[in-house]
Amino acid sequence: MSKEIMRQRDTMNKKYIVRLTEQEREQLDALIRKGKTAASKIKHAHILLKADADGAGWSDEEIAAAFSVHPRTVAGIRERFVEHGLEAALNRTKQARPSRPPSFDGKAEARLIALRCSEPPPGHARWTLRLLAEKVVELEVVASTSHETVRRTLKKMR
Repeated sequence: MSKEIMRQRDTMNKKYIVRLTEQEREQLDALIRKGKTAASKIKHAHILLKADADGAGWSDEEIAAAFSVHPRTVAGIRERFVEHGLEAALNRTKQARPSRPPSFDGKAEARLIALRCSEPPPGHARWTLRLLAEKVVELEVVASTSHETVRRTLKKMR
């Protein structure tokens, strides 16, 4: 069987078929040529160009082998392009919600900052991160925290 017939049959079995416009192709080529963006974005651009039914028309397996990704990654990029457009296909998807809620909400952050601006405990010249962490737990501002979380929270506020 010729390669063209194999590609036609492969395209018929796919639910999400990538068809790039000339403008999209030029945009992807420019992104690849420039090379000043995230590596994952460049890789996704390569994958879209190879998956284009009107262009190269490679199969998911060929693309996966060429770019060292799983065929499901190719299928996911293909689906995001068809469903949500070029930008969604190029960029990684953000989590709908964080894996865990933040330790300090707005009220707790305000209390931490107020504590930081107050006088340090007797016997100490200044507040240390560990002292602050112990004190916010002692005052029941948060159930538990680490000095690193306190550091990140204070850094964010500056």
